[in-house]
Amino acid sequence: MNRSLVLRTVFVSALAAATVLTGTLTTAALRPAVAQAQAQGAGDFVESLGDRAIAVLADPKVTDEQAVEEFRRLLNENFDVTTIGRFVLGRYWNTASEAQRQEYMKLFERMIVEVYAQRFNQYAGETFEVTASRADGTKDAIVSSQVLRPNGPPVKVDWRVRARDGGYRIVDVVVEGVSMSVTQRSEFASVIESNGGNIDALLDALRKRAQTAQAR
Repeated sequence: MNRSLVLRTVFVSALAAATVLTGTLTTAALRPAVAQAQAQGAGDFVESLGDRAIAVLADPKVTDEQAVEEFRRLLNENFDVTTIGRFVLGRYWNTASEAQRQEYMKLFERMIVEVYAQRFNQYAGETFEVTASRADGTKDAIVSSQVLRPNGPPVKVDWRVRARDGGYRIVDVVVEGVSMSVTQRSEFASVIESNGGNIDALLDALRKRAQTAQAR
């Protein structure tokens, strides 16, 4: 029986027993079970995504162009790109014009496809496993995982997963304790600040990066 079905069965049984014994089930008593189910669901979600991403890179029949396209599809289906993009731009999102925001999000999406494809390319042919998951607040869960490497120590990867629209979306990835979103936010702020607060300087840098990647 699959784990999500087992979890639902256990939860329903526990709920029925509590209702018979007490006649009531307080909101406070319900929260831990809901949080546990949410954390478990987030863990299953990340496990499936990690397996799919590494499998793409391990397939010798998949070309580099096909791998990038598959990562773009996985990214748009499973990451909250808008939330990540706004967080990374930080306070400059509020001062950007609508045209700047639209161009930024297009360039940002292209950039993070490249970043994550490069990151997972390092793990091609290795084993990905989820080791733990826990609720963090009312909407988020932290899913801990590791990539098992035959010729080195495991790589620890934590995923911040947010419940969204009846499913889950990733809003940050932390590799060996380093948040990819926070790191990118710092880099973007540095580019903007070193150019007198001009957001166009960041857009220009992202355009050049996209052109370089396309020329490879």
